[in-house]
Amino acid sequence: MPEGWQWDRTLFQGSAAHYERGRLPYAPGFADVLAAALGFDGRGRLLDVGCGPGTVALAVAPHVTEVVGVDPDEDMLAEAARQAARRGVANARWVTARAEELPAGLGQFDAVVFAQSFHWTDRDQVAATVRDMLPPGGAFVQISDLKDPPAEPGPLPYPAPPGDRIGELVRRYLGPVRRAGRGTLPYGTPGGEELVLVRAGFEPPKRHVVPAGQVLTRTADDLVARVFSNSGSAPHLFGERLPDFERDLRAELHRASPDGLFAEHLPPTEIRIWHKPGRTPTTLD
Repeated sequence: MPEGWQWDRTLFQGSAAHYERGRLPYAPGFADVLAAALGFDGRGRLLDVGCGPGTVALAVAPHVTEVVGVDPDEDMLAEAARQAARRGVANARWVTARAEELPAGLGQFDAVVFAQSFHWTDRDQVAATVRDMLPPGGAFVQISDLKDPPAEPGPLPYPAPPGDRIGELVRRYLGPVRRAGRGTLPYGTPGGEELVLVRAGFEPPKRHVVPAGQVLTRTADDLVARVFSNSGSAPHLFGERLPDFERDLRAELHRASPDGLFAEHLPPTEIRIWHKPGRTPTTLD
């Protein structure tokens, strides 16, 4: 991890309940694209590291024999279990652990997924451990929103969320450096994450972009939930000032859209697949 920062259990404290409402979904069909790229046909095992409330794990579950979600935040895993029960997903299980504690007796997997979570880990250690948990040809998968997607044509039916002003408000309450649990977190990976995975012995990645662009209507409540779903503005960080912050946040949203409605384009989803050298996985046979 970046020098001067240590993981602690408050990183996403209070955020789990806001995830489903606040976070934008991945592009429709992303799980089908991932399953096709990995050759999943209802068989195989997938590990989702930093699974949060099960967003990726539950979407991929119909394509595999078993999916295991790992996260150090028990509230996130409780939310994942609730979502699994609500959707009738019976082949998912949830394990409380940090990525650095892998393999944690979980065995071998055909693919290990990090959906916008790898940057929270000791990347060199975790990449090497994951490589050992994969069979020859197994896959280390990174999933994220596509950065800097092309501009979508046409006007939106409602104002776009005022992201810059929300960011300014968060900094006014919490300071200029992004908070992360009890400390602050510098951004970036020295040399980039690609170098980490090359050092770990993975082959160059194969990249898939799942298109999106649909216009989503969002309410002020949705955007408040989005703010509280982020580690850098998790509810506990505001302490006794939380009611004041939410009041000011809602006032900012009202100024941007007095009707309380916003719109934004759903970004494409980027999937990068790094294979362990060797034959194509046959544990699915």
